[in-house]
Amino acid sequence: MEERKGRKKKVLLMGKSGSGKSSMRSIVFSNYVAKDTRRLGATIDVEHSHVRFLGNLTLNLWDCGGQDAFMENYLATQRDHVFRNVEVLIYVFDVESREFERDLITYSSCIEALRDNSSNARIFCLIHKMDLVQTELRERLFNERRDVLESRSLGLSITCFQTSIWDETLYKAWAGIVYTLIPNLPQLETHLHRFASIADAEEVILFERTTFLVISHVTRSSIPNPFPDRFEKISNIVKQFKQSCSKMASNFTAFELRAAGFSAFIDVLTPNTYILVVMPAGAAESATTLMNIAVARKHFEKLERDSSVRGVEKLERDSSVKGVETGGGGAGGVGEKDGIYGN
Repeated sequence: MEERKGRKKKVLLMGKSGSGKSSMRSIVFSNYVAKDTRRLGATIDVEHSHVRFLGNLTLNLWDCGGQDAFMENYLATQRDHVFRNVEVLIYVFDVESREFERDLITYSSCIEALRDNSSNARIFCLIHKMDLVQTELRERLFNERRDVLESRSLGLSITCFQTSIWDETLYKAWAGIVYTLIPNLPQLETHLHRFASIADAEEVILFERTTFLVISHVTRSSIPNPFPDRFEKISNIVKQFKQSCSKMASNFTAFELRAAGFSAFIDVLTPNTYILVVMPAGAAESATTLMNIAVARKHFEKLERDSSVRGVEKLERDSSVKGVETGGGGAGGVGEKDGIYGN
């Protein structure tokens, strides 16, 4: 029971009323599109939601209303209740707020309460609605706000992101936040590297199935990709495509794209994840890549289930990696018996 309880992570989502907290939560976790968030009303007091993420991880998300009366209540009568046992604080700032200094006072009070009740909590500050700032001014303004926030965080370490509900920056920020909460991440990334090597893939990206946030990725190409934000763009595009499928009463399960210089395959990997495999042009037939994904699927499912430290250590001891030659393109293959893992 203690182990199961430990997988539930308390996340505080705080900030001034109207800063955009509920809109971003609805887009990331409730499949809203940006234009639909306009009908959302103000959050009253605290809205609790339990978001199942990667099967064995549950985010206990506290969306805290930002009206002055509520903030005063959080910091006074409910101080211990709200700020105790927190894993992550996400504080959202409206970049166009005309009361930034006042916002900072409230922020510092929340940081103090967090320090007193959950000193090991991670802190993320989102400078939000950046789409309202002229493109050429965004980076400078973001850096200025970040420097001010660091100086008002009572010596605690913070991570800042610039975000907007209208582009991929929202996915980049939330993927970075959730990344810090995923259990057994080193083991997961080790096996993802092994799969990429055996499949001879240029790039492999792992997404959470519901939110399509990036969990991890492996890049094996020696040529730097000119699009550093490609993962978040893919999250945004595929999630919108999934929503379009839903409106037409269709289910999105897999996708294949062939271009002049590469082939890309998106498929279900486990009940909680999708995988994107990018192959160089002419490296393998589609059937080979899809077979590699199918064979790897059961091993990643086992890794998800076996979340205890003892189980993961046993899996590591029993693991073995063997490449299987395939005819034609020279791409690696994953065999049932000689696959990523020994049985």
